[in-house]
Amino acid sequence: MSTPTHTVLNQVPPLVGQDLYATDSALTEAVARHADPARLPELTAELSELGRAAGSAAAQAWATEANTCTPVLRTHDRYGNRIDQVDFHPSWHRLLGHAVGAGLTDAWSRPDGHLRRAAGFLVWSQAEAGHSCPVSMTHAAVPALRTDPELAAQWEPRLGSRIYDERLTAPGGKPGALFGMGMTEKQGGSDVRANTTRAEPLAEEGTYSLTGHKWFCSAPMSDAFLVLAQAPGGLTCFLLPRVLADGSRNVFAIQRLKDKLGNRSNASAEVEFAGTWAQRVGDEGRGVATIIEMVAATRLDCALGSAALMRQAVAQAVHHATHRGAFGGPLVDKPLMRNVLADMALESEAATTTALRLAAAYDADTEQERSLRRLAVAVTKFWVTKRTSAVAAEALECLGGNGYVEESGMPRIFRESPLNSVWEGSGNVQALDVLRVLQREPLALNAFLGEIGLARGADHRLDRSIKELLGELADLDGIEARARRIVERMALVLQGSLLVRFAPAPVADAFCASRLGGDWGATFGTLPHTLDLAAIVDRARPDEH
Repeated sequence: MSTPTHTVLNQVPPLVGQDLYATDSALTEAVARHADPARLPELTAELSELGRAAGSAAAQAWATEANTCTPVLRTHDRYGNRIDQVDFHPSWHRLLGHAVGAGLTDAWSRPDGHLRRAAGFLVWSQAEAGHSCPVSMTHAAVPALRTDPELAAQWEPRLGSRIYDERLTAPGGKPGALFGMGMTEKQGGSDVRANTTRAEPLAEEGTYSLTGHKWFCSAPMSDAFLVLAQAPGGLTCFLLPRVLADGSRNVFAIQRLKDKLGNRSNASAEVEFAGTWAQRVGDEGRGVATIIEMVAATRLDCALGSAALMRQAVAQAVHHATHRGAFGGPLVDKPLMRNVLADMALESEAATTTALRLAAAYDADTEQERSLRRLAVAVTKFWVTKRTSAVAAEALECLGGNGYVEESGMPRIFRESPLNSVWEGSGNVQALDVLRVLQREPLALNAFLGEIGLARGADHRLDRSIKELLGELADLDGIEARARRIVERMALVLQGSLLVRFAPAPVADAFCASRLGGDWGATFGTLPHTLDLAAIVDRARPDEH
């Protein structure tokens, strides 16, 4: 019943029913730029179908349900038998099934596969971020498995399958499979060489018995995991299935699920191994080298997932400001609000453009592109994931009190925003990795400088920043303590060079003026007022334009 005192006025309509791919100019332009022109129509149709699904009311309802009805651990059945099972809400399975069905675990065998998959991952992750974890790990497991052709032949067709099979059963009877990862232990954290989990060889060649623990094991109901353990020959990578070939459960004791800040739809567990059967992947003592390509792929997904969160946060803020009236007109027309929205939109577009460029580098797979990835993925992961929390907080504030209410969806985005900065190595780990590459792999630095050099001469602020960066890199005094400063500069120069080359003039000009030119404050909304801010905001609108 409606009464005069409860007539709803000046409330923003829900942002629903949009194609999250077609309405994202930065993303669609990046795909068109990097894709084979002959395949672009097919790719566009595929991504738009996914974009419509991601923007649907059904996907929004699944996301709410999966994050409200969070995973439940059942260690034993009613008779006292150990089962170590995690139960998920049906909407989790709907989200994950749609992701698998859309090919988001399959990038390694298709033309433009990484570009296609990265764009789809960025689009579908906007619907709900938690289920993207097993999607990412399954996709990223392939290069590690390829160090053992026999294992790759056995598992890769299932990992790239578009059939989602949630049953916990023998892998040989499943048309599709998901992978997880277990590296972190309570005493070591990022220092995986301090791992204490032991791997003792069994009679059958390449098989081992594992004893130990993992402090973080995400998506513990996956079909198999890549883990690190200490074999006689040193730290080694292993494939650990949840269910053995004869249908019996492998020893995989889930001690508890983590009570996390965000990412609540996804289960993260502490697990124990005690005589757990596993197969060696790669040579003994080469565990880090074997798994490093998996880590690189998941790090890129951290950037893609953060770009997705930023895009959705900015879209919600622009949508709200467009439809909400205050002080005599729409919020979006107020100069100060326009400045805030434009500033956030720059951050979002830079993240999307950079992440898609690196995805395309996987498809090209030349020595130059591999060298670029080796440095630029860590640089991008460091910077983009750190910027996400700032964007999420500012976007939430744009909605005022409404943004602080769960129904808006903004609190879930905000809680999710720090995760990718922590996952797959925190900021210091990324910065130190960049230093190691700079010191040991000159081809990577040459490739990075070659990439940013393609924009030289196009903007004086970018040119000056490149020169300053070269000076930073040449100064070895106290370089570890300056590592974050160096990586931040590398990220901004890379983003600026890409936007100068590919983005519309108002976007590139505003980015260089603020991020590279020094005409920027410590908060969003401090862009020079002389810039074409309206054009930047209009480009970020989440509806057809």
